[in-house]
Amino acid sequence: MKILKKLLVRIILLILTVGIVCSSVVAVLGYFMYRDALKEQSLEDRVAEVQANPSYTTLAELPDIYLEAVVAVEDHRFRQHCGIDIIAIARATWNNIKSWSLREGGSTITQQLAKNLYFTQERSFIRKAAEMFMAFRLEQTYTKDEILELYVNSIYFGDGYYCVRDASEGYFGKEPGEMTDYESTLLAGIPNAPSVYSLTANPDLAEQRQQYVLRQMEKYGYLDAQEANAILQNG
Repeated sequence: MKILKKLLVRIILLILTVGIVCSSVVAVLGYFMYRDALKEQSLEDRVAEVQANPSYTTLAELPDIYLEAVVAVEDHRFRQHCGIDIIAIARATWNNIKSWSLREGGSTITQQLAKNLYFTQERSFIRKAAEMFMAFRLEQTYTKDEILELYVNSIYFGDGYYCVRDASEGYFGKEPGEMTDYESTLLAGIPNAPSVYSLTANPDLAEQRQQYVLRQMEKYGYLDAQEANAILQNG
């Protein structure tokens, strides 16, 4: 029995050691990827490039409910974290272990912005580490409002629309500030999976996603059930 216990302890220690070594290697390689990305183009220059887009839209030009919907469904602790959400990462890691995949990422709005500015959509631990380093850099350099503004101006909404203004004009034929509550909450759900929730390809799925957005807004106190139901009825 003692031999079995010793063997079990050694196996656990070996697993922990391998995990620490692998994590360290991933972190170092991720840092190199992050550093090389900034060597090719500084963060300030990349941000200025996004802001120079004629379709760039400031937060002041967007409906409050749209911004609330984005935060509620994408990253409800956006105002509290420093670029990464440890709770979301732990949940995603556990779910990935159970499914033996990298299906869930636990990315914050800041991490998604980092990916959109510099990295590909490839799912890898090294890219994820690089994304985290870039998220920390973004949080150190820009305010939360600036990060949110850059985010909605650099995400993909399907059908060739890569910012909120293009999506609003393309899908609804109107300026972003003119979107109704229904349109705002509908649009907020699309970037999660643009090819799936595109309004031209799968309007029914987009509406199902919108219902999830509204439930999240209720959950985090942006709306009550009556207000959420009124939005759906007025759609």
